[in-house]
Amino acid sequence: MHRIFDTPVAGVYPLYLAKVERKGRTRDELDAVIRWLTGFDDAELTRHIETSATFREFFEAARLNPLSAQVTGVVCGVRVEQIEDPLMYRIRLLDKLVDELAKGRPLTKVLRSETPAPA
Repeated sequence: MHRIFDTPVAGVYPLYLAKVERKGRTRDELDAVIRWLTGFDDAELTRHIETSATFREFFEAARLNPLSAQVTGVVCGVRVEQIEDPLMYRIRLLDKLVDELAKGRPLTKVLRSETPAPA
């Protein structure tokens, strides 16, 4: 078991936000990525952050987007698609999507769609 599993999402969210904002992206875009991956609406996402839900609790409540299987590549030196632990896989999917957003990839491509995501 990795210690990130019991880390509050609220402790990492500001780091994700700072990373994307440094690259000219917005909180709305970050939230759109998280909502796309988890199936949360704005209220659910806010509740998880405000209640200091752990990554374990966060992803237990999530409804992983079926298109998330299209997310591939390397994050933290590991190929996302080869991660065997289901919780670590979900955490690294989120990391990979945040990385793509921060690197300037268009939001429609980050979300594996052709139409813009609702803000």
